[in-house]
Amino acid sequence: MIFVSIVLDGVGIGAQPDADAYGDVGSDTLGHVCEAARPDLPHLAELGLGCIATLEGVPCADAPRARYGRMREVSAGKDSTTGHWELAGLRLDHPFPTYPDGFPDDVIDGFIEATGCGGVLGNRPASGTAIVQEMGDDHRRTGHPIVYTSADSVFQIAAHKEVVPLETLYDWCRTARTEICTGEHGVGRVIARPFVGASGAYERISAERRDYSRRPEEAPVQDVLGAHGVRTVSIGKIYDLFARTGFDDVVKTSENAEGIAAVHEELREHEAGDPPTFVWANLVDFDQAYGHRNDPAGFAGALEEFDRAVPDLLDALPADGRLVLTADHGNDPTTGSTDHAREFVPVLDYTPGRAPEASAVDMGLRPSFNDHAATVASWFDVPYETQGTPFEAPPAR
Repeated sequence: MIFVSIVLDGVGIGAQPDADAYGDVGSDTLGHVCEAARPDLPHLAELGLGCIATLEGVPCADAPRARYGRMREVSAGKDSTTGHWELAGLRLDHPFPTYPDGFPDDVIDGFIEATGCGGVLGNRPASGTAIVQEMGDDHRRTGHPIVYTSADSVFQIAAHKEVVPLETLYDWCRTARTEICTGEHGVGRVIARPFVGASGAYERISAERRDYSRRPEEAPVQDVLGAHGVRTVSIGKIYDLFARTGFDDVVKTSENAEGIAAVHEELREHEAGDPPTFVWANLVDFDQAYGHRNDPAGFAGALEEFDRAVPDLLDALPADGRLVLTADHGNDPTTGSTDHAREFVPVLDYTPGRAPEASAVDMGLRPSFNDHAATVASWFDVPYETQGTPFEAPPAR
């Protein structure tokens, strides 16, 4: 028995009613990408993607191969950590802190004192690629790390590998996580951003990025699954979003192709008699490479790349397997913002052994991402207390 859940990072499907509170009125990631770039998505259409919402060039299949619907986020926030935590059965009543004017003096002074780094550069919201080019020369001259944030709840530290050894950068991030970014300043993630290169051509090394996340106060679904004998596998950044706990096996990836390949590998290697397995994968390119950079054509290309992989994923899924495709938030590349968007997320739920008449089912609007966790726990017959309802049941009201 194997359950594979793939998060298409940032692939939202229309603004939620509370989008005005987040500055996201009118956001519609999938809708606007389909309008702007017309991606060819025949296999996602066969599963039922075009039945969830009206998408230019993506028809609603006559007999969708998967159950289909949308989920609404109820936690406060629209970042990756919040979205994944809610998918794992948790809820946040208060958003993680953000710093549109940079971090206050007590945070920066505390970081400098605790790390002995001598000073910092930046301390403002910025694009990571841009601020490294802008301040890379000053960093190499002074040795001071570049500290910056974004619209997300993050404390990011960038340093050139020839100036600050990688392990020192990681130590600084661990110090920031455990000693500085706590209490009222408990950001969702502290992120190490190493880079290399010379003036005008600095390059971040994504493979050596490290995320130090805030630990959930309650047990997410993967922790409970593990306690009941289910093998848990993280592919991509999910492990980092849960403070590196709750997974038996971890596969780090830096792009969608690597994540897709890792899912294939798990499916190929899974055999009858193996322990029940939950595979949770995040495909980051939609968000990281295209949403944040306002690139609808690139976003569409990433959707097409994933669509081409769908048939092989379905073929590799055993008869007692299940595949869920969803997202964690929106990131509309056609708006003026480069930030995440408060959007509904799509859900496609495929089981090869399900009768056709039980597949082409509109699951409606699920009232929270917690329904994902409830579905996973129910599939493995593991008791888990969450406010969600399994996809097989009508949405709770």
